[in-house]
Amino acid sequence: MARLGYVTLGTNDLEKAAAFYDELLGTLGHTRIFQDENGFIAWGVSLDEPALAITPPFDGNPATVGNGVMAAMNMDSKEEVDAFYAKAIELGATDEGPPGQRIEGFYAGYFRDLDGNKLNAFIFG
Repeated sequence: MARLGYVTLGTNDLEKAAAFYDELLGTLGHTRIFQDENGFIAWGVSLDEPALAITPPFDGNPATVGNGVMAAMNMDSKEEVDAFYAKAIELGATDEGPPGQRIEGFYAGYFRDLDGNKLNAFIFG
């Protein structure tokens, strides 16, 4: 059965972005599970589970934000959503909608990373 492997976000400052995600994703127990000499870095719990990755664009052009593109992090509680969102903001992310109930059964907080990529932390239920 096919399943999601990883989501990649572009960056124009690999060192700064890597430090941001080391700390932010570390709050979830995720570590760097893959890194190559071209600057592709992936975080997760194992290579067998979905991961989040960053990389400078392969074509050498500047990384840009995709309109409508977002990586969503599934949490176990509203408190985890709140804490993850707060940590992202503390690390320099910008607010795209603070944690709160969006629709019945869906609680989420939205932010943009240091390169402007949109992410959220959410919980259903």
